[in-house]
Amino acid sequence: METDLNRIKKLSEEKEDENWKFRSFLKVCNIPSKKMDSIVHRLYHQVASKIDCESCVNCCKELNAVLDQEDLKKLSKCLEISIEQLKDQYLTKDTDLDSKKFTFKKRPCPLLKNNLCSIPINYRPKDCVSYPYLLKKDFTSRLMGVIGNCSVCLIVFNVYELLKDEIWHKHFSDVFSDFY
Repeated sequence: METDLNRIKKLSEEKEDENWKFRSFLKVCNIPSKKMDSIVHRLYHQVASKIDCESCVNCCKELNAVLDQEDLKKLSKCLEISIEQLKDQYLTKDTDLDSKKFTFKKRPCPLLKNNLCSIPINYRPKDCVSYPYLLKKDFTSRLMGVIGNCSVCLIVFNVYELLKDEIWHKHFSDVFSDFY
C-alpha cells in the first residue's frame, strides 16, 4: 500500500492512461452495480483502516466542497454567524452546478486549523463528510471523479489499484489483454 502523498501524485500521473483504460473496462465488463459497490466498499474499509486521514487532510487542501442550503444553515449555526456573513466571508457561488450551491472562495479550506477541521462533524458539509465518496452507491457511474481523486487521496489511489488487481489483472487479463 502506498502512503506517500508525493509518490501517489507521481504514480497517478504515470498511470493516467492505465486508469482511463481500466475505467473503460469497468464500463463494459457487466459486473452488477451492487456487486461492484460491495467490492469497492470492502476495499475501502481494508485501506481506510490503515490510513490516518487526519495526518493527511490533502482533500481539505486541494478540493473544494460543494455546499447546499442545508449545509449553509448548519455551518452558519456552528460559526454563530448569519448565512449572509458566511457567504460574504467564506463562499462563492458554484456556477458550474446551480445557483443555490456554493464552494469555498479559497484553498486550502479556510476552516482547516492546525491540519484539522475546526467544524464538529455534525456541522460539516455533506460533501466533506462523505469524501472520498467510495461508500456511495453506483461506483461505476462516478469513475471520472474517482480517477481525479487518485492523485488527491491515499485511500482512493490504493482502492483503485487494488480494484485493478482484483478485477482487471487477475480475472480478465487473458480475455481483455487489449485493454492494457
